[in-house]
Amino acid sequence: MGTVATDYTNKVVKTDEIAEFSDEVIEEMKSHLVKYPEGRQRSALIPLLFVIQRERGYLDNPGVNFIAKFLDLEVTDVWETATFYSMFNLHPVGKHHIQVCKTLSCRIMGEPDITGHICDKLGIKVGETTEDKRFTVTRVECLGSCGTAPMMQIGFDYYENLSKEKVDEILDSLD
Repeated sequence: MGTVATDYTNKVVKTDEIAEFSDEVIEEMKSHLVKYPEGRQRSALIPLLFVIQRERGYLDNPGVNFIAKFLDLEVTDVWETATFYSMFNLHPVGKHHIQVCKTLSCRIMGEPDITGHICDKLGIKVGETTEDKRFTVTRVECLGSCGTAPMMQIGFDYYENLSKEKVDEILDSLD
């Protein structure tokens, strides 16, 4: 069967393929299920999406199909959650995913200059990945660090009170 772009986002491609995972990953997924009462397995959806993203690099249709089958959910139920949160990637991202907060506090405190500086330094635009696949830059909604704006998140790490000099130090320190 061929692939067909869905109407809800051009970033997701619909297929019937179901991803496969190692026994160790399946056991990890099962360990999340036991944290929730019987009949409430859907509550494990977000932790399981993180596992899929870690294993596949992003949330693709085969991975989402696996989770839907694993949790006995409709595929659309899984996509509803996956597309709501900016912490889930719907396409491949670089090794270092730079997410710059774009909401009011960060914007007032200089986010546009910080984002522009990062993009200039890396030679890419927001939403792009460097040719070497090391960096992807995105602008995201509030990351909950308004008192230390402007800020960005790389992976699971927060970097706050950003200046151009601080950004250079951070980017230069990444492998």
